[in-house]
Amino acid sequence: MKATVTFVGSGDAFGSGGRFQTCILVDIPGLRFAIDFGASSLIALNKLGIAHTSIDLVLLTHIHADHSGGIPQLLADSMLGARREKPLTIAGPRDVEARLAQMRDALMPGMHVMKPKFPLTYIEMETHRTHQVCGLSVTPYPADHTRETNPTGLRVDCGGKIISYTGDGDWTEDTPKLADGADLMICECYYYEKPIRFHLNYPTIRERRHELKAKRIVLTHLGPEMLANRHRVPEECADDGLVIEI
Repeated sequence: MKATVTFVGSGDAFGSGGRFQTCILVDIPGLRFAIDFGASSLIALNKLGIAHTSIDLVLLTHIHADHSGGIPQLLADSMLGARREKPLTIAGPRDVEARLAQMRDALMPGMHVMKPKFPLTYIEMETHRTHQVCGLSVTPYPADHTRETNPTGLRVDCGGKIISYTGDGDWTEDTPKLADGADLMICECYYYEKPIRFHLNYPTIRERRHELKAKRIVLTHLGPEMLANRHRVPEECADDGLVIEI
């Protein structure tokens, strides 16, 4: 099975370098899914000419605006302008449905009265357990990030092609498990020299690169310092619109 990975958004929370927030689109036969859906994701999809109604599933790593803040707008447009009919599944960490409802009410007060006319399913995924979601095998691992966001990294088996994503968070004992044998590991790399708490930064990646046994590694979520020094690193770095086939 071939998988096509499109970095719809590869930026950090603050749009450093003019980049859109995290949204990684994966196409496999019969399924299109997104890993994370930051607040700018509808704009980024429109720029690439990709209809958000074509997405069957959204996998969320944690509840921060730059990784899940686009969900309320996605749902609002699905019910209004886009007139979505096909089912949509949203899977994420503990309390994902309740936390997204809080985000919805804060960002779009009154939206709670809107009822989708398409099947909408929420799935909470426990860590260290493999979940069957829309034909995928998804294993979340705990991430060392802001505790209130219920942070995770994800390992996704797409019918034999394995895509891993660290999400946001510093190195943990589970990071090598995410990478082990993955066809593609998408790895946060926030800063080049300066250590930032609760994030994976390049000094750690450089020191522990030998522990990441993935076939291909792409760095994403680059902050200003990392963007200024990306030419100094041998690893591949993502840009908005990057397409990878595995």
